[in-house]
Amino acid sequence: MIDATPQGATHRRIRPFNTKDTYPEQNLDNDLCQAVVAGGVVYLRGQIGQDLDTRESVGIGDVEAQAEKAMANIAMLLEEAGSSVGDIVKVTVYLVDVRYRETVYRVMGRWLKGVYPVSTGLVVSALARPEWLVEIDATAVLSQSAGRS
Repeated sequence: MIDATPQGATHRRIRPFNTKDTYPEQNLDNDLCQAVVAGGVVYLRGQIGQDLDTRESVGIGDVEAQAEKAMANIAMLLEEAGSSVGDIVKVTVYLVDVRYRETVYRVMGRWLKGVYPVSTGLVVSALARPEWLVEIDATAVLSQSAGRS
């Protein structure tokens, strides 16, 4: 886990990156991170079908594979933050085509069985890259055993 937390900070930043590395074809230079832990809450960046270590898109043309990778990324980031999928309280799903809804929600349903988060779903005209078909954003609380940050 990469953690860019300044000493004495009231929050932790997990997996920092710069948009010039993630989107080299775009003229961007923003410092962001994949997750922030603050006040006992884990805020995740929207996850897509992308390998977080290599930044390579996965499942191109396959919304089910992209949703599976997004949920796997969410699980990995929550673990790195001291939380888990079972601690998710809210998800927001962005689809580029309403016809993907059933497929994506079936994938999410497998990952979130018994969790009961609140959920919002949106259909948007596009995501940050044309090959991305779904983006899933999640918010979770820290696991009881992890304590508070």
